[in-house]
This record gives sequence, C-alpha cells and structure tokens, in this order.
Amino acid sequence: MNSRKLSQLLSLGSLLMLASCSPGLRTLSHEEMHRQGPFAIDRDYNVIPKPTSQLLAESVSKPKDKHRMPIYKFSERQRVVRTTAYTCSEADHLQYGKKNAAGTNLRFSNKVRSAAADWSFYPVGTVFRVKGMPQLFVVDDYGSALTGTGTIDMYKPSRALMNQWGRRNVEITVIQWGSFERSAEILRHRTKFAHCRRMLANITRQRPDLGRMAMR
Repeated sequence: MNSRKLSQLLSLGSLLMLASCSPGLRTLSHEEMHRQGPFAIDRDYNVIPKPTSQLLAESVSKPKDKHRMPIYKFSERQRVVRTTAYTCSEADHLQYGKKNAAGTNLRFSNKVRSAAADWSFYPVGTVFRVKGMPQLFVVDDYGSALTGTGTIDMYKPSRALMNQWGRRNVEITVIQWGSFERSAEILRHRTKFAHCRRMLANITRQRPDLGRMAMR
C-alpha cells in the first residue's frame, strides 16, 4: 500500500470516528460525510453571537443557580444560558452508548441535535434554538451534574467537538416546552438515583397534580 492510499484511509478513519461514538458504527458514504461531517456542521461555532446587552441586563436581578446563572420563569422564552458539552464516549456515558435518557438515539444532524438538562427546568421534549445556529435542539437527556441548575449540556458525537464547544454562555429561544407528564413518568421508575429523585421532586412541587403519578 502506497503512502497516499494509507493517508487517505487514515483520514477516512478519523472522520468516521468523529462522525459517531456508538458501538455499531455505520460506514458513511463520501456524500454523507460531506453533508454530515462534524467539521462542516460545526464550523459556525466561533461566530455564535453573544447574548444581547438587554437580555444580559435583565438577567442581573433574577434569582441565580449555583453557577450564578439566572433562573427564568416558564413564560420567559428568551434566555441567557450556561452550556457545556458531552459525548457518549465519556466514562459516565459508556453504559448507555448512543441512547439518551428518553430511550431513543442521541441526535446530531444539520437539522436536529440532542441536549441534556434538568427536566424540572427543561422538561423532556423541550425544543430550543441557539442564537446564531440554524439547528433545532431537543432536550431528550439528563445528567446528574445538571440537577438543580439551568445549565444545558449539548451532545457532540466526538471528544474533539465536545472540547471545541467547551463552556459557553449563549442566548437561546425556547420554541416549544416539553412535557412534565412524560418527564415524571420516566423519572418515577428511576428513583433509586438521587438526581432522578431530585428532578421528580421539583417537578411535583411545580405540578402537584403529578404527585400521584410519582407514587404509583
């Protein structure tokens, strides 16, 4: 095998590893890599605009979470939010593979991407946009470190993209709220985990009518 072919194969392998971190990796065609490749998808990372000065000013007087970020009312759809990133090859996610907490596959495409949050802040199914990015984000996952905060964890299919995102305060717009009912139904089966108990307790505090569901 000549050096040129070896280089091409190594480059192809790198792209495949970046395209997915699931155990059953599917080979992508050249057309799919061009359309879906993470470098092409995420080249807009460095041009995400900062939250508007008005939104930042309004956030000053709001109650804060442990990261000193504002806590919003559900009627307030435009928000300044602390975001982090995660990938399914991290040690605490390996057991779940490509699955999210809602039981479906994690998504990362040009149109829709997965995100994790405290479901008592952003119930499962919540859809939002990040200012400056064309994709829709859907909350279909959660994480113990997110509990009790308004932080949103953005799913990335590789460690490189996870590290590229890092931690960012961005402006989001909530397009559609998810379901507290569905959140409570999923969480009530997972109360052996402290973070699930905390989310469920906060949901039932806000929605006492869901308390009976939690007890079933």
